[in-house]
Amino acid sequence: MILEQTISPPSKAKHKVSRREDNKLQRHDRAAHQWYRFVLSFPPHLVRDYIKKFELNESHRVLDPFCGTGTTLVECQKLGIQAVGLESNPVVCFASRTKLNWQIDPDELWKHAQRIAALVDAKLEEFGLENSRELMLLETSQNHRLKDLHKLPADLAKLILKDSISPLPLHRTLVLLETLEENRDDRFYDHERLALATALVNEISNLHFGPEVGVGPAKFDEPVVSLWLDHVRVIADDLKNLQAFQQTATVHQTDAREASSILKPRSIDAVITSPPYPNEKDYTRTTRLESVLLGFIKSKEDLRALKRNLVRSNTRGVYQADRDDLLVKGHSEIERIAAEIEQRRIDLGKTSGFERLYARVTKLYFGGMKQHLADLRGVLRPGAKLAYVVGDQASYLRVMIRTGELLADIATSLGYEVIGIDLFRTRLATATREQLREEVVLLRWPK
Repeated sequence: MILEQTISPPSKAKHKVSRREDNKLQRHDRAAHQWYRFVLSFPPHLVRDYIKKFELNESHRVLDPFCGTGTTLVECQKLGIQAVGLESNPVVCFASRTKLNWQIDPDELWKHAQRIAALVDAKLEEFGLENSRELMLLETSQNHRLKDLHKLPADLAKLILKDSISPLPLHRTLVLLETLEENRDDRFYDHERLALATALVNEISNLHFGPEVGVGPAKFDEPVVSLWLDHVRVIADDLKNLQAFQQTATVHQTDAREASSILKPRSIDAVITSPPYPNEKDYTRTTRLESVLLGFIKSKEDLRALKRNLVRSNTRGVYQADRDDLLVKGHSEIERIAAEIEQRRIDLGKTSGFERLYARVTKLYFGGMKQHLADLRGVLRPGAKLAYVVGDQASYLRVMIRTGELLADIATSLGYEVIGIDLFRTRLATATREQLREEVVLLRWPK
């Protein structure tokens, strides 16, 4: 359903915006996208809309500076458009790169995965755990050899959410990872591990997303190998239809606030992206289990290094040395919102360390986005068009933050032209039941 209405953007010009209810991955879009995807990833059809609106073709180069699981990049590659992504989270960067690699033999991938599965089953059978749900429950109901199960080292176990995976599924997963490493084939290694990451999040673990990541009821056991094979089969089937496409997209693991350190001056024709929203969602928690099990985070130091390379959008990623808030000092509306948050905290008697940071993280977020937009100017070609998918937030003690309007105002102060703010969809705030807007802020870098 499309609803048409008129609103006034910061530039005061009148323009139409559309509302879309469907944020789900549609059946015809699943190829490559379904290999690994965040619950709230923006949909491929939205990317196509702005590729069409910006009149992009094979002669252009698109940037996604917050590329996440690669939605923009995959769509560009399917259309033969050059694209580059920036992503700080190593496991997500790995996922995006793998989702763009379509030049491997799907039949050989499937054969190799089946051979790995047979080796893992043999190991589990020798241990006393056949890969059959009925036999698994029969054996483990008597706590058969539970003390001998493979486990994570204590320091790594502390990095994942408590009880996010049960002992038996963890044992099976670690045996599978061990076997993949022992029989590594570099042609298929990344795709096989990505299939496991997806199976971990969706079926093997106790995690649930609603939309925040949490831990649900413990699963006593899960058929890890067969679940993994299901996802390898999905990848192999998709590859049969994707191999005709050429590689046109690349991903760099870097901070979105430092795009100019990676990209050549005046090399980007368009930006289509969705940065983090200013809320209490710790994006590193969403990917913590697969990050640790696949070896992308091996210590607290790794986790801290990752968080320091992110735009500050939640209090769990704030550090004493952060200075991005200084970049929006004197911005009247951001200062007003921060002051209202702090006053409400005082009035409500909220005294936890995280609650004391609510006002500051709000300023850090918009300061970080300003740093990103300022740095980006040097890599944009004259006339480049930009689309930023952002959402209103009321996470900080129910104080409304109109993210799109503020981002547009910051962009204007940096010399960008605001050409529109499209309404993508609306959603209800959990606490207040107030309508929150998700919008696409449209900018142009002047010629």
